[in-house]
Amino acid sequence: MRRVRYSVAMSLDGYIAGPQGECDWIPSDPELNFAEIFSQFDTLLIGRRTFDTMVSAGQTSMPGMKMIVFSKTLRQADHPNIEIVTENHRETVSTLKAQSGKDIWLFGGGSLFRSLAVEGLVDTVEIALVPVLLGEGVPLLPGPAHRIKLSLTAQKTYKTGMVFLEYVITQ
Repeated sequence: MRRVRYSVAMSLDGYIAGPQGECDWIPSDPELNFAEIFSQFDTLLIGRRTFDTMVSAGQTSMPGMKMIVFSKTLRQADHPNIEIVTENHRETVSTLKAQSGKDIWLFGGGSLFRSLAVEGLVDTVEIALVPVLLGEGVPLLPGPAHRIKLSLTAQKTYKTGMVFLEYVITQ
C-alpha cells in the first residue's frame, strides 16, 4: 500500500511558511538531492492556501506528478489540469493509497495535514528542520489539533545546520 508522507521544511519555531506563505527562508542545501526526493512520489496532495501560493508563483504543475487540491471554494472548471476535491477527503485518499504507484506527498498545508491525520490517513511526518526563527507564519499543525503520537525512524544532520527528522505516526 502506498504511504501518505507529510514532508515539509519547518522553522525552529514551528512554521512551514512565513506569514504571507513565503518560503524564502528555506536554504538550498547542496547535500540534498531534490531529483531523488521527487522521484519517490507520483501524487501531490495540496491544500487550497498552499495552492494559492503556488498559483501566485506560477507553479501550478509539477512534471510527472498528479496534483490533487483539497478545496471547498475552487471550481474544477477553472483548473482543468489538476484534480479538485471538495468533499469525501477520506474516500479520495483511501482510494489513492490502495492504488499502485509511488508514495503520495502531502505537499502543503498544515490544515490539510491536521484533517487527514485525524482521519488516520497520514503515515509519516518528515521534517527538514531549518535553523531559523520566523516569529510568525503558517504553523506545522494549526489548532485546534488532537495529539498525534510519533516514533522516530530516521534522522540526518546537514552541514548547513538543517536537520532531517522522519517519524511514523503511531496513533
